Amino acid sequence: MTDQDKTATTTHFGYKTVDVAEKEARVADVFHSVAQKYDIMNDLMSFGIHRLWKAITIEYSGVRKGQKILDIAGGTGDLTRKFSRLVGPEGQVVLADINDSMLKVGRDKLADSGVVGNVRYVQANAEALPFPDNTFDCITIAFGLRNVTHKERALASMARVLKPGGRVLVLEFSKPVNPLLTKAYDAYSFGLLPMMGKLVANDSESYRYLAESIRMHPDQETLKGMMEEAGLVRCQYHNMTGGVVALHKGIKP
Repeated sequence: MTDQDKTATTTHFGYKTVDVAEKEARVADVFHSVAQKYDIMNDLMSFGIHRLWKAITIEYSGVRKGQKILDIAGGTGDLTRKFSRLVGPEGQVVLADINDSMLKVGRDKLADSGVVGNVRYVQANAEALPFPDNTFDCITIAFGLRNVTHKERALASMARVLKPGGRVLVLEFSKPVNPLLTKAYDAYSFGLLPMMGKLVANDSESYRYLAESIRMHPDQETLKGMMEEAGLVRCQYHNMTGGVVALHKGIKP
């Protein structure tokens, strides 16, 4: 059984098989551990390219003044900061994260950069979002869906709280389209990445889990199909950096 099977009692935590009830706590431990060094490690791991991936996500969002945006697994607030400026004082951005350590780091970082007034912070599980139906004009989840135990429930929850005509954007590591790139990427992920985690964050195991979780995440076409099953239409994806990352988009009819 896979973690997409709603009746499953086990799921994946990286390459390990664990009880469904155990995964959320294990993922929480990972992000409690890495929260303080999260931004530094993002820059090192991606050689700064994550900023370009996020900038493209912002462009695809089509967010305008006065809109209401939900940034799930918003972490340290990279997308929230940009959305806050786009929606202006008439709009609102909700930064939601299941992990309180990440939420605190994000709140402090955004406050230090002058983002106040139109941002709300909510500790929430993506599988059961605590918002009314048809609330948001746009929902993003960047590098968070692969950590969710029941991804199909999270996508259905996003579709529920999205306004008709609104869009869901899923930015996530995916499957490289070139076999040579795949080999180089594997060597980097399982060799260099845990070493950087040890040197910078004093935590090699969390970064080994992150590399494994990427490999267990659905590929581009599978995730597109899951979004369609959640009730989204006009679903499509855009590969970036040779498919190392993909941006999926779906619209609520």
